[in-house]
Amino acid sequence: MQELINVETVAEAKVIQEKLRHQVITKDCFGKVSYVAGVDVGFKENYTITQAAVAVLSFPNLELLETAIAKIPTTFPYIPGYLSFREIPAILKVMEQLQTIPDLILCDGQGLAHPRRFGLACHLGVLLDIPTIGVAKSLFIGKHETVATEKGSWTPLLDKDETIGIVLRSRTNVKPIYVSIGHKISLLTAKDYTIKCLTKYRLPETTRWADKLSRK
Repeated sequence: MQELINVETVAEAKVIQEKLRHQVITKDCFGKVSYVAGVDVGFKENYTITQAAVAVLSFPNLELLETAIAKIPTTFPYIPGYLSFREIPAILKVMEQLQTIPDLILCDGQGLAHPRRFGLACHLGVLLDIPTIGVAKSLFIGKHETVATEKGSWTPLLDKDETIGIVLRSRTNVKPIYVSIGHKISLLTAKDYTIKCLTKYRLPETTRWADKLSRK
């Protein structure tokens, strides 16, 4: 697995993305969801240390059950489109600490909404063989119509003629979030589970907890 994340150049990273993107499954391949997790990454000491956090919650009650944090030296620069190579080494490290294996992971980042259709959520899902969803706070690629202001409203995210995600209003009159397939899940199911993980905040509870932990 290490050879699929530990690279030194963009050229090497691109080859891996092109190789693994064909392994992404875009249909629902899971049973009952009892545990959902959020993963997020922060950086310390002038970006030389990568700190990954994971929060596991019960589903559908969204009660926090388990958390973990892992720190490793940062090994790859910040390059848009290749963030998984910067963040996943630490995420894999923190996932090793879990006693509760999640049935579904919501990633703070893109999935198929990526130039090569292989964002962080896809990369992590393929490596772990766990269903994943990309839930990003900002638009990376694609265009969309204006989303209605009410919570739960959504519109397709398009790249040319391809639907690559969904723009979802997660809270009324608040900026939308960007949901896309990671692995082993369909787009509409990804939207539904993202909505079910929302409470009164813009971000899903999974992401909110992981984000808070990653900044500790």
